[in-house]
Amino acid sequence: MSPSSGRWIGAASAVLVVALVAGCNQLPAIGAGALLHPARHATSLPPPAGCTNATFAGVDVTLRGWRCATEAPRRATLVYLHGVADNRGSAAGPIARFLPLGYDVIAYDSRAHGKSTGEACTYGFYEKQDLHRVIDTIAGPVILIGASLGGAVALQEASQDPRVAAVVAAETFSDLRTVATERAPWMFTKGQIDRAFRLAEREGRFDVDAVSPARAARQITVPVLLIHGDADRDTPAAHSQRVFEQLKGSKRLILVPGATHNRSLRPEIWTAIEAFVRQSVEDAKSTETISR
Repeated sequence: MSPSSGRWIGAASAVLVVALVAGCNQLPAIGAGALLHPARHATSLPPPAGCTNATFAGVDVTLRGWRCATEAPRRATLVYLHGVADNRGSAAGPIARFLPLGYDVIAYDSRAHGKSTGEACTYGFYEKQDLHRVIDTIAGPVILIGASLGGAVALQEASQDPRVAAVVAAETFSDLRTVATERAPWMFTKGQIDRAFRLAEREGRFDVDAVSPARAARQITVPVLLIHGDADRDTPAAHSQRVFEQLKGSKRLILVPGATHNRSLRPEIWTAIEAFVRQSVEDAKSTETISR
């Protein structure tokens, strides 16, 4: 090997080391950005039959959604909460199922999702406050149905809002720090993950450790139906199991065989959800009648 070749290889190696170090230093910022800013996808669907476009005032954000009115004798209002990087379009199926059964339905794009405003997703820290304000605009009883992120938000709101009569949470996480750590790419060290959380907290102005559906579950007294795929690798079923263990009231956990993330809500599961919602509404109205 000539001296010039040796010098070139040495220089190239030095550049590679510098690039790797620089890349490692950027990993926490990349992680924080991925946590706070999930891909934004707006639905192209028009409002489903029975629904009109609506806006709701969240906490310093405007939430774009649908307000759907049943033509059958009214039983309750369902609020459908979508998952991360999704939008209100995923509520089209539940709307078609529940409107004819006597349920009004509200669905909206979560903050930093779809056509709603907001720059950061905080996984329930602000989202539960947004939901609280949405509930201010509707008549009860109120049933919350959420998928993934939406399930986590529903549980956190139900722990502090007596207007919520029941919760259906599919594929929820138990706490943000655990699920985000589990999902971090292999090259992230513990120190880099911790730095990413601190950066996310600073930019998003929230407390990561305050986002805990499992801790919220201790304060929930209304019926809760948890659903999770037993083959979920993104958010393992252990998350729903931890939430289930903390619930004090009526509760049920359905583990769906072979279902991966976002695949647990099969037709037969929706049948179980429908029965759960019907019974929960009947129980809520009976309790209200007795208390009068």
